[in-house]
Amino acid sequence: MKAEELRRSVLQLAVEGKLVEQRPGEGTARELLAEIASERERLIREGKMKRSKPLAPVSPDEVPFEIPESWEWVRLGEICKYIQRGKSPKYSDIKQIPVIAQKCIQWSGLEMGKCLYIDPNTIDTYSPERILQQHDLLWNSTGLGTLGRIQIFNQSLPDYPLVVADSHVTVIRAFNEYVLPNYLRLWFSSPAVQDVINDKATGSTKQTELGLQIVIEYEVPLPPLAEQRRIVARLEELMPLIDAYDAEERRLSALETEFPEQLRRSLLQYAVEGKLVEQRPGEGTAKELLAEIASERERLIRAGRIKRSKPLAPVSPDEVPFEIPESWEWVRLGDIAEINPRNKLDDSLEVSFVPMTLIAEGYQNSHRSEVRLWKSVKSGFTHFRDNDIGVAKITPCFQNKKSVIFHDLKNGYGAGTTELHILRISSNSVIREFILWFVKNPIFIHEGVAHFTGTAGQERISKDFLLNYPLPLPPLAEQRRIVARLEELMPLITTLTSIKKPLL
Repeated sequence: MKAEELRRSVLQLAVEGKLVEQRPGEGTARELLAEIASERERLIREGKMKRSKPLAPVSPDEVPFEIPESWEWVRLGEICKYIQRGKSPKYSDIKQIPVIAQKCIQWSGLEMGKCLYIDPNTIDTYSPERILQQHDLLWNSTGLGTLGRIQIFNQSLPDYPLVVADSHVTVIRAFNEYVLPNYLRLWFSSPAVQDVINDKATGSTKQTELGLQIVIEYEVPLPPLAEQRRIVARLEELMPLIDAYDAEERRLSALETEFPEQLRRSLLQYAVEGKLVEQRPGEGTAKELLAEIASERERLIRAGRIKRSKPLAPVSPDEVPFEIPESWEWVRLGDIAEINPRNKLDDSLEVSFVPMTLIAEGYQNSHRSEVRLWKSVKSGFTHFRDNDIGVAKITPCFQNKKSVIFHDLKNGYGAGTTELHILRISSNSVIREFILWFVKNPIFIHEGVAHFTGTAGQERISKDFLLNYPLPLPPLAEQRRIVARLEELMPLITTLTSIKKPLL
């Protein structure tokens, strides 16, 4: 059972007389009502209360459940000295007399920091009974989502001897010698009330209201006073335990939510550290691979297919974030890829156009595209072709892992959002999917964010960041095995975590 279900069950058991035992020697609620009636008459004779119209008894049709024989169904007005909506205030910047509004009344307690203040010159318009007293119940009587929230005014506010309520709050002042405010609060907090309160309210879909007469006539299951005390005491024992259970449930829920992402991050980190698959000596080394890449680059330069670029400095020991296997090498991304190349195409050629919205985020490798003529997109957009890797460079797309290997482009070419950096790998000695997983790695994302340039909301990773970023390069066969393993495990995480299990 979830914490909220347990909380509801305990409250319901309490108001049905099933949480603690009944003790015959504690008297009956009927006797308690006689004492309340006697006290009411005394206050009326002394001019401290006005005589009100008698309320009709609670009819059998109004009774939502059975209660013990020693209890009585009564109306709230029978057991209260005062029930009245607060008053519409004239507000002031003078912080002298706080006004409790519905936003101040939360299930977690009264939030006095949300109070506004009345004009102190208007306090004379408030009759004495409108000044809040200790143990007054404050019941939200209007609003969608706020209707029905209830708390007790038990505030020690030496700086604010006077506190009032606004017109959206009903003040309930019980005969506290006979009816515990904490018992009344638990009743009005229980599912028996909260599940039906909107049905009792009047108004529109924009504003609902619990009328004063409805509050006065609201039915209450009244136990003997001693049993009220035992019910409240038992709840004061149980609720902290349920709250602790709730906190643990939330912690486990957060853990369950975070687990898939943490597992994916761990897999990617193992992959780039050489810990996801075994190393096999017969597969050669990354140093040999780099010689092949250099030879291929020279061939392409001589063929005029790429331009010779300035050599990049070797990766220094200070730049190395973790150890890698002996068969691997630290290189820079610019050592194995062209950054942001341009296409030279005929203006009439149809190509794919890919705005940022058509690139999937997260750990996916997918995109959609539109078809445009090259002449309409060759200027002012990023160029790419099939098998190029696109990496979003702007926040928050960069953090959201909007990176992709372009494929099935119209006529093999495309253009798109200017907020992409393009990695073009011409050598067959580097598996593009390995590089894609690398740029989705949390460490790469974290470092990119740390090196953002630009103004708030328009921050980006630079071309130089990408060009010089250290890459742990495995031998070609190991790259293939790493990619194959990731492509096997990543979908499996999604499948496993989609199976919902009870938290506790």
